[in-house]
Amino acid sequence: MMTVILQALASGLALGAVYGLIALGFNITYATTKTFNFGQSALLASGSLVGVSLVLLSVGKPHFGNLSPAEMTLAAYAGAVLASIAVIGLIGIALYCCAIKPFVGAAGLNWVLSTIGFGIILQNAALAVWGPGSIAVPSPLGDEVYRIAGAGFRPHEVFVTVVAVLVMAGLDHTLRTTRLGKALRAVAFSTQAAAIVGINVEKVVILAFVISSALAGLAGVLIAPITTASVFVGIGIALKAFSAGILGGLTSPRGCMAGGFLLGLVEAMVGLWRAELREIVVFLLIIVVLVVRPQGLFGTKLVEKI
Repeated sequence: MMTVILQALASGLALGAVYGLIALGFNITYATTKTFNFGQSALLASGSLVGVSLVLLSVGKPHFGNLSPAEMTLAAYAGAVLASIAVIGLIGIALYCCAIKPFVGAAGLNWVLSTIGFGIILQNAALAVWGPGSIAVPSPLGDEVYRIAGAGFRPHEVFVTVVAVLVMAGLDHTLRTTRLGKALRAVAFSTQAAAIVGINVEKVVILAFVISSALAGLAGVLIAPITTASVFVGIGIALKAFSAGILGGLTSPRGCMAGGFLLGLVEAMVGLWRAELREIVVFLLIIVVLVVRPQGLFGTKLVEKI
């Protein structure tokens, strides 16, 4: 039984790492503009497809096809990761200009429909380019299973967890200690005060959407060897990532990261018992947290003085 639990923990951590990355993207845009990027699912799917297509084209194949394990080298995979981060980050600029900027500071939730609409447009554009099928993506680390205490671990699951943790730690350090991070936190605190002290608020906000989108692109490439790459792969993952942000606290970057890992572990452990109950338990947990602690486990309660 312990062997099975350890195996579930490994897969749960890898999945939770992806949830944490995307949840952190939700946090960054919410902190700076009080809006959420509900196009994350389409950005994640596009990121995986862009990365895989780059590798396919580099070996002389069409942009939609199958890769052999020998063709997915570490260098090719690293290039796919960097390309996805760059391309999806640039799409984040278009997302801000088209779906967010017209509604910043305006009353209502028009940006909700606009970001969802942008995601639908992006998804259908990807559908026109790549079609509805999925691409099986071999891991650059191979599919060999390593055993520790009897539990089987795939190298890519460990790789995803390590990369995600390093990225989260780097972003956390950036947000807390660098001038860029201080500018992001200043805009999050008050756009007016930030503008008074000379911060270009719009540039900072655009950067927030670039980072948020790039995180989705990175997550898409990281998880592709586990889930395959397809136009529709991001919907469930992004929804659970948003739930992870709610669980940990959408106002706390570290809370979003912790919420991602916690949700991934809960999902994996419930799957040991009854796989069909994973979604039920996950979203029941979110409902309970919303009732008991609406700000999330690690979020801060906002108090307005009037």
